[in-house]
Amino acid sequence: MKKVVVIDGTRTPFLRSGTAYMDLMTYQLGGFAIRGLLLKTGLDPKLVDTVIMGTVISNVKTSNVAREAALSAGIPNSVPCSTVTQACISANQAICSGVEKIQCGQADIVIAGGTESISDAPILFRKKMRTKLMNAQKLKGMGDTLKFITSLEFADFKPEAPAVAEYLTGRTMGQDCDILAARYGATRKEQDELSVRSHKLAAAAAEKGILAKEITPVELAPNFKAIKADNGVRGDSTYEKMASLKPAFTKPHGTLTAANSTFLTDGASAVLIMSEDKAKELGFTPKAYIHSYTFAATDPGEELLLGPTYAISKLLDKTGLTLDQMDVIEFHEAFAGQVVANIKCMASAEFAKTKLGKDKPVGQMNMDKVNLWGGSLAIGHPFGATGGRLVTTAANRLIAENGKYALLAACAAGAHGHAMILERY
Repeated sequence: MKKVVVIDGTRTPFLRSGTAYMDLMTYQLGGFAIRGLLLKTGLDPKLVDTVIMGTVISNVKTSNVAREAALSAGIPNSVPCSTVTQACISANQAICSGVEKIQCGQADIVIAGGTESISDAPILFRKKMRTKLMNAQKLKGMGDTLKFITSLEFADFKPEAPAVAEYLTGRTMGQDCDILAARYGATRKEQDELSVRSHKLAAAAAEKGILAKEITPVELAPNFKAIKADNGVRGDSTYEKMASLKPAFTKPHGTLTAANSTFLTDGASAVLIMSEDKAKELGFTPKAYIHSYTFAATDPGEELLLGPTYAISKLLDKTGLTLDQMDVIEFHEAFAGQVVANIKCMASAEFAKTKLGKDKPVGQMNMDKVNLWGGSLAIGHPFGATGGRLVTTAANRLIAENGKYALLAACAAGAHGHAMILERY
């Protein structure tokens, strides 16, 4: 089977929703990331075999957002494009789908990543109003039109606000994480400390120019002033400030706040992957092999955000590697409580026995290896794009830290989890 390598990756600055990307459509952000990747690598766009992008909140006008993003970036119209969605691991799925195309001989060069704009989220009418509007297409004559108009009520015009909620349970992800944190003893103090850590590390990485190497600046009309940095990083964060905030989801006793949870974010990412043979043929020096990966799923009613523990356990069993052998760890920080709970579960012999059917724990995560350039709590989390950031950062950290293996992991709605191991090239 063909070996697949990561050549490079990039992303737009990740911005708080409702800020500078407010007037952009989701595909435009994806186009910025893809174009930036082509410029960064010098790849001839005619050589691309396929483009795969992840997204979560689809704009009905661009349902296959990968296509519009690719074309706007200069990818030839002869290159097929596809869009995938798997909640917060959509870009992860896009990248893995690209790997599989290369391994089975369907492609040699793939651009994969994701794009998300919460600012571009469609605002819907409620189901009752949508039904009336659908039926209105069959109206004939003035009588039917008047009957339709008189059937409308003031409440029909109330929009259905988007919600980051689990459809089957009706709970928001924040509510589920509050439950998870309480169940596994993720204290408010631990969550706030992790959040401060994330902001401090991201701010330090930004100040050193490390994050800038992974970012494609975005220039917007009318002034075309370049947006070069993420706008959610708060280097002046302190534990005292974090501790003063009130619960955001479960009041008054919840431990999740606006500060120890990720903020709604707009942004896009793109990663260039190739077969090793094609990379050699074209003269590219890869950064890492995609060693192995897996996806996992568990009970959305009880373990919505524990997907990473299941996925990491499954992947380590599959590869025969251990957590201690990972030199670099990039762990998606959806909520600080989710990260702390997963770390506790991976170290728990009881959890391993009762939930994983194993004789010993997955392992103790060494925080000296985790998210050393900041995580999603500070940098932000565009749902469909974060996976591309994780792969790019993990590959770059392997080189910067002279490591061999990098582990990246993420949770997702639907109680999914993803884990991937990169091996330094």
